[in-house]
Amino acid sequence: MTRDKEGQGGLAATPETAKPPVAEAIEVSRRFGPTLALAKMSLSIAVGESRALLGRNGAGKSTLVGIITGLLRPDSGSVLFNGQPAPSRAQRDRWRAHVACVYQKSMVIPSLTVAENLVLNRYPETRFGRIDWAAVRRETRAFLDEWDIPVDANTPARELTGDQRQALEIAAALSVGARFIVLDEPTAELEAREIGRLFERIQVLRAAGVSFLYISHRIGEIFEICQSVTVLRDGRLVESGPLDGRSQRSLVEAMVGDAGMSFTRARVRSAEAGSTEATPTTDNGAAPVLEVRNVTVPMRATEITFSLGPGRLVGLAGLGSSGKEEIANVVAGLVRPSRGEVRVHGKPVEPGRVDVAVEMGIGYVPGDRHERGLVPAMAVEENITLTIMRHLGPAGFVKRAFRNERASRLMKELEVVAASGKQPVSELSGGNQQKVVFGRCFASNPRVLVLVNPTSGVDVASKGSLFGAIQRSCAAGAAVLIVSDDLDELRDCLEVLVMFRGRITARFGEARRDQDLIAAIEGGGVDGLA
Repeated sequence: MTRDKEGQGGLAATPETAKPPVAEAIEVSRRFGPTLALAKMSLSIAVGESRALLGRNGAGKSTLVGIITGLLRPDSGSVLFNGQPAPSRAQRDRWRAHVACVYQKSMVIPSLTVAENLVLNRYPETRFGRIDWAAVRRETRAFLDEWDIPVDANTPARELTGDQRQALEIAAALSVGARFIVLDEPTAELEAREIGRLFERIQVLRAAGVSFLYISHRIGEIFEICQSVTVLRDGRLVESGPLDGRSQRSLVEAMVGDAGMSFTRARVRSAEAGSTEATPTTDNGAAPVLEVRNVTVPMRATEITFSLGPGRLVGLAGLGSSGKEEIANVVAGLVRPSRGEVRVHGKPVEPGRVDVAVEMGIGYVPGDRHERGLVPAMAVEENITLTIMRHLGPAGFVKRAFRNERASRLMKELEVVAASGKQPVSELSGGNQQKVVFGRCFASNPRVLVLVNPTSGVDVASKGSLFGAIQRSCAAGAAVLIVSDDLDELRDCLEVLVMFRGRITARFGEARRDQDLIAAIEGGGVDGLA
């Protein structure tokens, strides 16, 4: 790939690209103290274009999006919309008429209806100064029909599926005039069929002239939905141009550079060749470390039974409604089952007790690090040692020297990039925050690891570090359960159990095909139980 002229992305000349770009960033730079977050970065989005923005955590993507959406002021450079200078940052309504960002975490208000969310803070009024609810519903229906967004205006937002919530946020942006939308990790919390519907909707909107900047760590997705790509590394533009003719490997190499490529190349080769050379070995005849016996969670999971031996890496896959996360939460002590039990080395674990689960050697990485994984106001060293706090000093007192030594060791092992252990965890990049969550899990030297979507929203290099930590745990004899439907996260599993509608419906060994696994996850493999 050759870099576009003056570092700007672009497509081959078409009637649409003859128009001014819907959005441009021209040599924008931004520092945060001594850190150069973005260095003379240029980007151009054509009308009707869907462009991927790739880069490791900390590469500068969030800074660039902040500048494009008017949330951050660049130290130098400029932003244009449709060939005209962007409004001042104080003119928020004018910015929103040009660009909107749909984030991984939905900004929809669950207690309001679709119509109320769509016209939030700009309700039509009657001549008496009251909200004209009939006009709200009428205008919402007309707008949703115009853009072919299949959501009922009167539906409470809490009842919407993941892709419907995103459709509502896109509709809200379109309703105020924006024709350029940033999608930040839009599929991270969607099921496979919801992802398909989202992609179909994007294609329809593109045909109508709407443009997208698509940010995702799932590189395979961008080939389905994007025509062009821009890659950032260390705050600088690395490559920008058409996607046609590119491979996933070449994009990974552009993202990580020389650092970390030995691991990444080995992993890509292994996946492409179907190799299992990186897969941990186990003694199948050994007594199980973890046993899940007939566990039932009402309305979620029924009679779930499986066991893991020492050093065994097993996946538990399924749709969001399959019940797989409920099983993970039962093992971790977060949920009390209505029947069944969990055992570690043959000893029953008291149900619904997180503290007991930790003491018996169960480590847990939640699927959402923001909701359950971190205490944002606390420092890195405090977060990473939370599970062993009671062991860091006598009589309930924490000896800082003990804590700092243990925290430093964990940070080094997991390659956490931070100014120091005293830095607030909220200031770290997403990948480094996830490493802290892993460190908190590993701090107690667990014999069982339960990892829910362990690398979601994490860049390629950070994924390598986390996968390496998982492999080391297996080599040390831990039993590891990865709860996910991300094929890359399941790649190294010796076995994958598939749940559908609350039951284990299929089992796959090492000699499995991705298409068979996907079919089972979607409900097509209910007869394939081995």
